[in-house]
Amino acid sequence: MALALPTAAPAAILGADAAACQNGGPAILANITGLKDRKGIVRLELYPDNAEDFLQDDYILEQAGKTFRRVDAKIPSSGTVSLCIKVPKAGRYTLMFLHDRDSNGKFGAFSDGAGFPGNTKLGRRKPPANIAMINVSGVTRTHIRAQYLRGLSGFGPLN
Repeated sequence: MALALPTAAPAAILGADAAACQNGGPAILANITGLKDRKGIVRLELYPDNAEDFLQDDYILEQAGKTFRRVDAKIPSSGTVSLCIKVPKAGRYTLMFLHDRDSNGKFGAFSDGAGFPGNTKLGRRKPPANIAMINVSGVTRTHIRAQYLRGLSGFGPLN
């Protein structure tokens, strides 16, 4: 007699744009690892693919008719953290991840985490746009490792 072994349920896709990742996109599905804890929210922000607009204020981008999108989700108490953000069309963008530990909607350098698709150690300066570039076609998967302030050396992964 064969025993049926339980299988792990697929990870839930988080965020208001989850349907875009389930229906073929265009969208980015970011798997986030290295979180300091399970407090607060995770956020993805989508920007144009150039250095001038990367991390620009959302109001300025929207007023200029440029690409900007933000998706937030509460962090599940356990399991994989997979967050989806839809994009206007296939193409190249820059993408930023934030771990807003106190859910205040603002980045706090001394407590919150950040990351980019390139997973380059961030250090102490504004990161260059090239580490955040991502080419999107259909549903594009990426892995982002969270980084937090680690003393004088700046931001880096916890382990």
